[in-house]
Amino acid sequence: MFRPKIPTMPTPTGQVTPPAVVEPTAVVPAGQTPPPAPTAPAPSRPVVQLTPGTALALVGGGTAVVLVVGAVLVSMLLAVAITAASVAVCAVVLRSLLASEGKRR
Repeated sequence: MFRPKIPTMPTPTGQVTPPAVVEPTAVVPAGQTPPPAPTAPAPSRPVVQLTPGTALALVGGGTAVVLVVGAVLVSMLLAVAITAASVAVCAVVLRSLLASEGKRR
């Protein structure tokens, strides 16, 4: 009951291709080969290559970020402006009420 069941390998179905035959090749030694030229050391970081598609994606992503951040900032500025206007209207109403209260006495 507590022993794990080991799955059996399924048998292949359909056409099975035979393995390809690999023929050995003879190695022919060449004459004098010049010593390899010293190569520059490999950079420690891989070089990023930008293709036109990735450049377009980066430009599109940057544009989207700028638009979203701009929309958020404009909406916050609009909220502050509306709040300031409503506070100004309340101040004018309170001032007129207090002024009319003082004239009645």
